[in-house]
Amino acid sequence: MPTGSTRNNPLRRPSDRLQWWLGRVLLTIVVVGLPTASASAGVLSYRAQLHTGQVQSTTRHSVTAQLTADAAMPSSNQSTGKVPATAAWAGSDGTTRTTTVQVWPGEKAGTPVAVWVDARDTVTSAPVTRGQASAAGWTAAAVTATSVPLLCLAAWKGSVHVLDRHRFAQWDAEWSQVEPHWSKRLPN
Repeated sequence: MPTGSTRNNPLRRPSDRLQWWLGRVLLTIVVVGLPTASASAGVLSYRAQLHTGQVQSTTRHSVTAQLTADAAMPSSNQSTGKVPATAAWAGSDGTTRTTTVQVWPGEKAGTPVAVWVDARDTVTSAPVTRGQASAAGWTAAAVTATSVPLLCLAAWKGSVHVLDRHRFAQWDAEWSQVEPHWSKRLPN
């Protein structure tokens, strides 16, 4: 069993020590930083989406529109999902507004549908819900949980590549000095 520490090994080059320390730093980043980064990204995304939803809730409202015609029935080669239909509602200024909505096939004219509009009666999307904010938070956490190890792996591979190129260049330079003493060359 060796009595000396491998850290004090005289054959260990500075590039070997650098590679050893870099590996420990990157491993620490993955072990400690990954949970921290994932949780932070998830929470920040969740809070940002909640804030967006709150702002949207103050600037948007739902109006009840009625279909102006029966919704089309899908042909035999179409899917059985929702189909576009025209709906109308009275705007805040009393004028009739229309938009295209997605409804189930066969809905009858006059069927009420919810339409989200802003202060200018422009059709917009519904405000972000808690569920959507939660999904955005989980997605951000998952992307971060995948990205941190991949970035650390890329940093490790890249640094080892650079260090190996440096070591190979050193070996070539040293060998060019030693090799003439070890081998006999034929004169030209």
